[in-house]
Amino acid sequence: MTDATGKYFGLVIAYVLPGFAALWTLRPYSPTIRSWMDMSATLPAGLESVFFVTLASTAAGMAISALRWAAIDSMFALSGVRRPSWNDAHLQENILAWEVVVEAHYRYFQFYAHMAIVLPFTAVALPMPSALIALLVLVFECLFLAAARDALAKYYARASRLLGTVSISKDPSHDQRQPQESSRERRK
Repeated sequence: MTDATGKYFGLVIAYVLPGFAALWTLRPYSPTIRSWMDMSATLPAGLESVFFVTLASTAAGMAISALRWAAIDSMFALSGVRRPSWNDAHLQENILAWEVVVEAHYRYFQFYAHMAIVLPFTAVALPMPSALIALLVLVFECLFLAAARDALAKYYARASRLLGTVSISKDPSHDQRQPQESSRERRK
């Protein structure tokens, strides 16, 4: 997979797929969305629909991302998965490796967490919910949240090893950030 292909794949799984799931959820309630997703569209209308569905899916994915930030990121921080204070001075020299870490872990975190946001709405929108559907939604909701937490923790850990972290003093009179050595500096 080329570098560009990997980045596009990461963005598709992070935003477009969860956004598409949200659109699919809204399909019964919106004639416009229903027409975009109509399987019997003619070719010219089909190309137009692909364009509109892609744009709408991306926009919905971005909105879901804001919900994820407000709900899931906060929940994970309370559970102990907190974003480290990275030493950004090391970012430029490690930019390619950092991009690999983002694509290998953070994009998957985004997908799992975004799907955890969308899934309950999709389940409610189903025409005939049942106990089996409710059980499957609960199982997948737990799986998505567990996978999201794991991917975020791995992202934080690998990015911290790559960039190093800075410690922030708890004393308000001493407001300086103290850089910690990165793993590369410790090996020298």
